[in-house]
Amino acid sequence: MTHGPDVGVLGVDVGGTKVALRAEAAGRPTYERTFSWPTGGGPADAGHAAGDPAGDLAALDAAVAALRTTWGPVGAVGVAMPATTDPDGRVLTWPGRPSWTGLDLTGALRRIFPDVPIGYADDGDLAALAEARDAGHDDLVYLGVGTGIGGGIVLGGRPVPARASAEVGHMVVDLDGATCDCGRIGCLQSVASGPATLRRAAREHGGAVSFDQLRAGWRNRLPWAVTAVDESCAALASAVVSLGELLAVPVAVVGGGFADGLPGFVPRVADLARQAGRPGRPAPTVRAAVLGGLSSLHGALWLARDLATDRTGSR
Repeated sequence: MTHGPDVGVLGVDVGGTKVALRAEAAGRPTYERTFSWPTGGGPADAGHAAGDPAGDLAALDAAVAALRTTWGPVGAVGVAMPATTDPDGRVLTWPGRPSWTGLDLTGALRRIFPDVPIGYADDGDLAALAEARDAGHDDLVYLGVGTGIGGGIVLGGRPVPARASAEVGHMVVDLDGATCDCGRIGCLQSVASGPATLRRAAREHGGAVSFDQLRAGWRNRLPWAVTAVDESCAALASAVVSLGELLAVPVAVVGGGFADGLPGFVPRVADLARQAGRPGRPAPTVRAAVLGGLSSLHGALWLARDLATDRTGSR
């Protein structure tokens, strides 16, 4: 790939079921594409077993090749990842794609992007960074409600902690609660994630509930839907208040595709958090993510821009 004033940056948001790409450059239309991973447990893809990391990486490589062909070169790449990695870039755990455990992520990404600066970071940390920069806040916490609960903390304009991800979704909020997919009892994710909320809705309703059914039930204030969603909102409010006590941040942003798709979800979290404040230490003000379900993707773009800046020495 070449480097020049018109060479853009690429953000890649890696999820458990799909991947989003967005490339931007001055003077060129924005490139956006989303594709699904080869389905785990389904038919093989491109000669690889379904759910196999080799098949997943082949799908990502094909998407990047299509980008190069139809849009052009990029000068830096940022990747938002939900997986937990060790300092050498090897995947320690990723419940969304458990077959990736042990994968040399750094090496895999370098093979796909061999000749440009590339970096990756936790998707919640990058979402927090994007929301902070978009809103002009130096200090905030972010909670992303989707397949899991992502989260991030920005203090002084920088994600913290510096060498690890802020695992907000694995804050314990109910020691007598459900088992999280990480194996522990009572994580915020086990209570307030999209799948956890839908499972609770199904128990309350007496049968399987789709997201569209939950949204309609919540909008119409049907008791089974209100009970299911309110429990998630309460758990998130509890996390917001606790983070406010620890960090004294003024703002908490709630985003993610699940939260973004339920009208009134974030205001309910805001109400519950406000009620739980105490004299002298009000809860952080809760607001919806400006970037909706795209916070992590835009955070990946910010990471790519920072890498490009480091390479050229100027913006």
